[in-house]
Amino acid sequence: LGVKLGIYPCLIFIGIGAMTDFSPLIANPKSLLIGAGAQLGVFIAFAAALLSGQFSLAEAMSIGILGGADGPTAILVTKTLAPVLLGGIAIAAYSYMALIPMIQPPFMRLLTTKKERAIRMEALRPVSKLEKILFPLIVGLIVPDALVLIGCLMFGNLLNVCGVTDRLSKTAQNELMNIVTIFLGISVGATASAANFLRPQTLLIIALGLVAFSISTCGGLLTAKLMNVICGGTINPLIGSAGVSAVP
Repeated sequence: LGVKLGIYPCLIFIGIGAMTDFSPLIANPKSLLIGAGAQLGVFIAFAAALLSGQFSLAEAMSIGILGGADGPTAILVTKTLAPVLLGGIAIAAYSYMALIPMIQPPFMRLLTTKKERAIRMEALRPVSKLEKILFPLIVGLIVPDALVLIGCLMFGNLLNVCGVTDRLSKTAQNELMNIVTIFLGISVGATASAANFLRPQTLLIIALGLVAFSISTCGGLLTAKLMNVICGGTINPLIGSAGVSAVP
C-alpha cells in the first residue's frame, strides 16, 4: 500500500527537502535553466520507448521519467501509469542513481575543456532567513499538478529552514529516510515477480534508462556551457551534470 498509494515517495521527499539547501538557487535563479536542460533524456527515452513498439503510451512515459534520475518520482509516475513495469523501472532508477560516479565523469570530460573545468565561480550573495522560509511556501503554490511530491519536498525544507523544528528536521533527514528506504526496497522487490520482471522488455527498460540518464547529463552540461558563453565565462559547465535529478 505504501507504494500503490504513493506514500513512500512522499515521505522520502520530506527527507530530501529537509536535506536540501535551496540558497544557491534563490541567489542565482537562472540556474533553473540548467535543471530544465538536464531533462532532455526524459523526452528522448520516452520517444525511443514509444517508437520501439514494445510499450504503450503510458508505459513509455513511465520509462522516460528515468531520465530524471530520481527514484521516488519514477516510482510515483510508474505506479500511476504503468504498475506492471514498477519492478524494472524502480531497479533501473536506483541502480543509475548509485552509478552516478561511473556514468557522469566520462561525459563531463568529453563535453568540457580543461579551461572550462578550471573556472572558479564567484561566491553567491547571502540569502536571508525570510527568503529561505518564503521559498518553499511559494514554490508549493505554483506547481499544483506536482503538489503531491513538491509539497512534501517543500514541507521538509520548511522544517529545516524555519529554525524551530530542528528535531523533526533531523529525524526526517536520517531515521525517516532510512526506514522508508528499507520499506520501499522491500515493497518494490515484492512486486518484481518473475512473470513481470524476467522478460525482454525489462532489459530494454534498463538500456533506455541508461540512455536517458546519459543524455540528460549531456543536456545539463551543454546548457551550462551555453550559459557560460552568454555570461562571459563565469559559469563552470561541470555544474550542469547536477541538473539531472531536478525532480521533473
